[in-house]
Amino acid sequence: MDPQMHYGLLSLLPACLAIVLAFATRNTVFSLAVACVVGVSIMGQGPLGFPTLLKRSLGTTDFSWILLLELFIGTVIAFFQRTGAIRNFTAWVEARALSRVRVQLVGWFMGMFVFFSDYFSPLFVGSTLRGLTDRYRVSREKLAYIADSTSAPVSVLVPITGWAVFISGLLIGMGPIDTAGEAMQAFVYAVPFNLYAWLSVLVVGLVIVGVVPLFGPLKRAEARAQNEGKVFRDGADPLLGEELTDLQPFEGVRTHLFLNFVLPVLIVIGVAVSTFVVMGSAKTMEAFLAAAVVLGVIMRLQGIPLNDIMKTATAGMKGVMPAILILALAYSLNQLSKEMGTADYIVEISRDWLSPTLLPAITFLLAALIAFATGSSWGTFAIMMPISVPVAFVFTGDTLTPLVYATIAAVAGGGVFGDHCSPLSDTTVLASTGSACDHMDHVRTQIPYALAVALVSLAIYLLVGVTLVDIG
Repeated sequence: MDPQMHYGLLSLLPACLAIVLAFATRNTVFSLAVACVVGVSIMGQGPLGFPTLLKRSLGTTDFSWILLLELFIGTVIAFFQRTGAIRNFTAWVEARALSRVRVQLVGWFMGMFVFFSDYFSPLFVGSTLRGLTDRYRVSREKLAYIADSTSAPVSVLVPITGWAVFISGLLIGMGPIDTAGEAMQAFVYAVPFNLYAWLSVLVVGLVIVGVVPLFGPLKRAEARAQNEGKVFRDGADPLLGEELTDLQPFEGVRTHLFLNFVLPVLIVIGVAVSTFVVMGSAKTMEAFLAAAVVLGVIMRLQGIPLNDIMKTATAGMKGVMPAILILALAYSLNQLSKEMGTADYIVEISRDWLSPTLLPAITFLLAALIAFATGSSWGTFAIMMPISVPVAFVFTGDTLTPLVYATIAAVAGGGVFGDHCSPLSDTTVLASTGSACDHMDHVRTQIPYALAVALVSLAIYLLVGVTLVDIG
């Protein structure tokens, strides 16, 4: 099929089916698998279409990268558990006599601190604070919401992240933007207009302190945790294997909070940030590999047997397999959506709506729909930037104006909306994984807040469009 063609309304069916089934059955793996089978059937690929799709989707560098990243993260978390590092960190925080609210604020600040990686942030916050929030009867759903809302929404606002490099790279050659420096400057000027990202980070803080009241499924989850002591509902299926959640510290060996917890975290941050500065790309996977190796050596020097270290690493890898399985099927569905032209169809049926006044709002809405349906924010950026930003330059006469910056930000914010709350998104999966929360429980409890923020952002973009056109 020509890359500009699509399957019309049928191109929406697999993604919509996956989302509807996920909410109806609360089984993400089943829902994604059914959606993929339906999609390859629509494309007429026959009984072998599904395994062929898996080979096409998973035999890529991109999936290999996230697979290795997940395995190394699982290893590091297992080492944290086995050395008692998380238990020691929990005891250190408890010694500060923090309140229930302050414990959640610690997670909020930790998520923003690890701004350089939307993959590391939710896993780090969730796995580090899970024992502490359990003691304070904070629901796993609330922890996953905090971890998720301080990952992608923060990463897209900071100029020294892979997100900024990717988005600015897409802008080169548009209008008067000729160089990487000019593209990065345009990204920086667009940051204040990225309403969804700013509001997402702000709202979760306001929810924690009670300024924004709890409502919907998250309110019920918090009531269950506080009144019944159940941090997740009966029958929930936490997205983290028992190999990790039930792993006990090695007895009889003295460990150290700095060596077994702080140092590996510093290695991850140091390697990721330094490689970004020197190479222009944060080597997150390599950072976790380095942390796992160093931590393994430290464990051996502390007296933990080599066989135990290797068994712990294997347990860590097994523990993240539920997340890897969902990610594999989500990648396959995303590939299927590309081949069926899902995004092209959405853009085609809405292209005629664009006008200077509506441009930021419509751009945000389209980006949000595409990202939610595909679970890919970066894929959404790659589709929407070359479409909406040139239109903005047409309206401004190839001049960099606030309308252009607002349009860039609308694409970025809309993409983050899907990445933030779609059940198909990798970072949503990782937030569920780090928090050991049932994946669909996390999605169901977070969506009302994400949707409320998105609607407020959409309304403000409408006002921004009217204001900028009037000024112009």
